[in-house]
Amino acid sequence: MGDLVYDTVHRRYGVVMERARGRVYLRPKGDGREWAARPEHIVLARAGEALNSQVAEANARSRGELL
Repeated sequence: MGDLVYDTVHRRYGVVMERARGRVYLRPKGDGREWAARPEHIVLARAGEALNSQVAEANARSRGELL
């Protein structure tokens, strides 16, 4: 838990919060609504991808958007 991953179906990054009942439960890195993904649809994010997702999140927050 706590790993940053990429959900290939929802096309977004999330932090692993829990693994249960055949699903992986993810939440956006800063905060936000949790969602469920199938384990085969997630991949571990690389270091550069993690930084890019943080920058995108900060930019969205500055525009008043929710991720």
